[in-house]
Amino acid sequence: MFSGIVTDMGVISRAEDREGGLRLTVTTSALGLDDVQLGDSIAVNGVCLTVIALEGFDFVVEVSRETLNCTTGLELPGGRVNLEKALRLSDRLGGHLVSGHVDGVGEVTAFVDLGESWRLVVRAPQALAKYIAMKGSITINGVSLTINRVAGCEFEVNLIPHTLAVTTLGRLQAGATVNLEIDLIARYVERMQQVEKESAQ
Repeated sequence: MFSGIVTDMGVISRAEDREGGLRLTVTTSALGLDDVQLGDSIAVNGVCLTVIALEGFDFVVEVSRETLNCTTGLELPGGRVNLEKALRLSDRLGGHLVSGHVDGVGEVTAFVDLGESWRLVVRAPQALAKYIAMKGSITINGVSLTINRVAGCEFEVNLIPHTLAVTTLGRLQAGATVNLEIDLIARYVERMQQVEKESAQ
C-alpha cells in the first residue's frame, strides 16, 4: 500500500524489452534505497512494481505486457516518473490509501495557471466516472489529490506550487495521458451494494 505522497522524481535510465514486457532501470537521488530490499514494492508513476535488483542510486523492476497495456508513462527511456516506497505501519498517512493498481488512463483536457495555483482537468474513462466524486480522493500518476469538480467523465483538481515542484505533474499539458487510480472506498461501497442487491433478489 502507498499514500500518494511522492518522495522523489526519478528517471527511467534504461528500458529493455523482455518478451513483450519491459525491464526498467530507474535512477533516483532522493528516494533513499538503503532500506529497500529485493522483492520490495515501489510505486512508479502510480504503478506498484517489485524491485528485482539494486545498484547505487538505481533500482530495477519488470513490467508485464498487461501492465503496459493499461498504464502510461513507463515505456520511454529518459522519462521522469513519480516515486514512492511502500508504506510502513508506523508511517503517517498524508494522502489516502493507494494500492498502486492503476484503474485506467485519463487524458488531460486543460491545465490552467490561476496565479496562486493551477487547475488540472482530466477526462477519465467512462467506466471510472461513477467512482469519481467531488471532494473525494483520486491518484494521478501516483499523486494523491482531492477532486474539486466533476462534470460527466471530466474532473478537476487544484495543484499548489509545492506539488508542481516535487512531482512530474507540472510538466503536463493538454493531450497528455495520466495513470488514474480511484479511491478504494468507492470500489468497496459499490461491491457491498452489489452483494446486497443480489441477496435481495
